[in-house]
Amino acid sequence: MKYIDLITALSNAKGAPGFEEEVVEVLQQFRGSYSMQVDSMHNTYFNLQSIDSSKPTVMLDAHLDEVALMVKGIDAHGLITLQTLGGWMNEHIAGQTYFVRNRWGEYIRGICTSKPIHFLTPAERERKIELQDLKIDVGVRSREEAIEVYGIEVGQPIVPATQAEVKSETGFVLGKAFDDRIGVALSVAIMNELADELDQLPYNLVAAFSTQEEVGLRGAKVTAQRVKPQMAFVFEGCPSDDFTSGDALEQGKLGFGPQIRHRDVSYISNSRIIQWLQSAAEAKNISLQHAVREGGGTNAGSIHLAQQGIPCGVISVPARYVHSHASYICYQDFEDALQLMLATLRGLTQEDIDQFELRSY
Repeated sequence: MKYIDLITALSNAKGAPGFEEEVVEVLQQFRGSYSMQVDSMHNTYFNLQSIDSSKPTVMLDAHLDEVALMVKGIDAHGLITLQTLGGWMNEHIAGQTYFVRNRWGEYIRGICTSKPIHFLTPAERERKIELQDLKIDVGVRSREEAIEVYGIEVGQPIVPATQAEVKSETGFVLGKAFDDRIGVALSVAIMNELADELDQLPYNLVAAFSTQEEVGLRGAKVTAQRVKPQMAFVFEGCPSDDFTSGDALEQGKLGFGPQIRHRDVSYISNSRIIQWLQSAAEAKNISLQHAVREGGGTNAGSIHLAQQGIPCGVISVPARYVHSHASYICYQDFEDALQLMLATLRGLTQEDIDQFELRSY
């Protein structure tokens, strides 16, 4: 597991949308010899300063942020009311532990309240949980203690208090934020593996790590404008559908290889890029999974509409239970995605990229 330290460090980093600084610090630790730039939104770039204007540019995209919460208010008992940052099911929020950032930048551990079953009326037991039913308790008696002792204030981020754990017997990794820290790890690993080959590539290769994807694909709107690529590969930690339907209909199972996304609500894939990925997978004997998603979206939704249109491919590592307190990935799926992308990028020619230029008839 060559990249397990990278994966666990990224998973453990706290990075709510708009508060991705701790994840950027991990990138700084693992950037190797690459130049690194960070813009005003915390979008981060590897190799941006080495772009040769005489060659086309390929961008690797992954997003730094995770689904999180924000302090909306503090009641008289010192309990924190919540605003979601990204898509949550309220049932997944309840009864878990979280880190709440205070005004001094420290993270205070707290518990999301859940009314004990002893106090629930029959009607309450049947009623669906609403966000306003949930609050976070950092261990205080009053609003004054929450503010004065712990420095809690409105607008501060809240993230799950989950630490990564490697299941060496099965090759699974438990952690938080695999949507999309596993995509971030994949992009870093690719740049690491190709570090000594960049001069031989017929294109510039830039890794762009975007922010605020979970609240509207926002950071990628900026990275696409700054990098100005002719093509992009988008890496995601996609929702696994293990156990959700019959085997024949499952499109993202752990241990069955990386997933290529053909469609979601944000974009429809580019057929040429799909063909290149499939050819590389066949050459390397890598199993692929194929997804046509009714819901969800990725940064490809923003990137493919930038400039005059940027062809994109979305490659994902399946993750069970994403958009919740904790999830699983299979390290072999990550490794297969890495080898798939290395084969694809090493085989990519300038003529391939030129196919996407505006054609006249």
